[in-house]
Amino acid sequence: MKYIGAHVSASGGIENAIKNAQSIGATAFALFTKNQRQWLAPQLSDEQIATFKRAMAEAGYAASVVLPHDSYLINLGHPDSEGLNKSRESFFEEMHRCELLGLDRLNFHPGSHLKQISAEESLERIAESINMALERTSGVTAVIENTAGQGSNLGYRFEHLAYIIERVEDKSRVGVCLDTCHSFAAGYDLRTKEACDATFEAFEHIVGFKYLRGMHLNDAMRPLGSRVDRHSPLGEGEIGWECFRYIMQDSRFDNIPLILETPNEALWSEEIAKLKGFANI
Repeated sequence: MKYIGAHVSASGGIENAIKNAQSIGATAFALFTKNQRQWLAPQLSDEQIATFKRAMAEAGYAASVVLPHDSYLINLGHPDSEGLNKSRESFFEEMHRCELLGLDRLNFHPGSHLKQISAEESLERIAESINMALERTSGVTAVIENTAGQGSNLGYRFEHLAYIIERVEDKSRVGVCLDTCHSFAAGYDLRTKEACDATFEAFEHIVGFKYLRGMHLNDAMRPLGSRVDRHSPLGEGEIGWECFRYIMQDSRFDNIPLILETPNEALWSEEIAKLKGFANI
């Protein structure tokens, strides 16, 4: 079964994300559980937690179709100890918020070496950060998102993801979110069925579909291998529709949240409906 949605607003209360997902016909959704531009947030109240869980139950959304995203400020591979510790504390809090809300995964960008330490050392720090977070929480999977490879960002190669996972002690609580725009920007072609076959065969060989916990479905504004993260509406960018038809018709992408982050929110209902059509649902 395909579960399709978008990264919706939680403005005015996290339970509002559920209403916003329903309004566009989403069967899955993503959200920030706090302001993504803040390091830390006020603790969730018992009332907020109860309201969110009640709204989830009433709308019929299971935790497995929700893909929360952490703060953009967090860099778990930070070269500086102060920046690293601040990032880790914020990440621990984000994981704990998911735990309190009954959500079972947290999507995050792995981190950047900022050209101050080696890529390998930064990847080691990311893995260590995940291990620390898993020790301090329960029931929440750390979901590493692949990146476009802008600047000194890591995670743009499947080998980076595999390197981190290899060093995570509890592999039952680590996973991956593949972003189609990021993959394309990093040099993984998705424009044809044959290109998708090759890219996802490489992913299976290097990382493994057993670790796939979600996807971001975005077309790409810039050409293959640009290393620039610029999303386009589906079918309007360099990737085109064939990739998204492929994903909707392939059972390897079943039973995970498939999330739009396309730039025109007014098109989300239409994009979701078209994806559902590809999946015959």
